[in-house]
Amino acid sequence: MFLRLAQQHQEFVQDLVINLQALTIILERRGYSASCYTCGNQMKSASFMVSLREKHLIRFVVSDYGITWMELWDDRELMKLEGAEAVKQLQELANIVKHSSPIELTT
Repeated sequence: MFLRLAQQHQEFVQDLVINLQALTIILERRGYSASCYTCGNQMKSASFMVSLREKHLIRFVVSDYGITWMELWDDRELMKLEGAEAVKQLQELANIVKHSSPIELTT
């Protein structure tokens, strides 16, 4: 049972990394400064960042060790979420990007 759960978790992390890379491309095409860095080609971890406006930064980190969402304003941490709550916040960002224009995203 535990080996199956470990495999499912690895697949979840890989799917999340792929989706972060796609979100990065969409944000860049809309004119936002966004990046997604992975370590190696096995898709076991990623660090995603996007600047929504001056001094407003979102950072999302995923790895086998955990998942973290951080929202920063002027280099100060506004919010930090982990696990499922971090993924939910990422989904909210993706929904906003999907259903809005670039101008609406920053207001």
